[in-house]
Amino acid sequence: MKLSKTALLALTTLLLVGGAAMVIAMTMGLPRQDPYVQAVLTLRGDSKRGKVIFENNCSACHGQLGKGEVGPNLEGVASRRTDEVLIHQVVSGKTPPMPRFELSDQQMADLLGHMKKL
Repeated sequence: MKLSKTALLALTTLLLVGGAAMVIAMTMGLPRQDPYVQAVLTLRGDSKRGKVIFENNCSACHGQLGKGEVGPNLEGVASRRTDEVLIHQVVSGKTPPMPRFELSDQQMADLLGHMKKL
């Protein structure tokens, strides 16, 4: 099958744009959908329990109200980051000096519920 120059140009452009988008997504460090993330996203988080988790684990760096101390200000963080990115941020340990937190699926859902209220 022979393609016209216009069709060939359109196909080449589509492949280049698609490839560029894939490279950008990969280099942004977006988390892949893993079973843990999927499990957390299926649960309804309790923001009151999440607040306790936050106070016990996060407030020393992010402040009691999430306004930042040593760590960054988390006010409105849920409007700037997806749930998947927030989960990955908390459990990955890939943003030193923030440690890797090991939370159960429900604990992470609860913490996420609280973070959405910051």
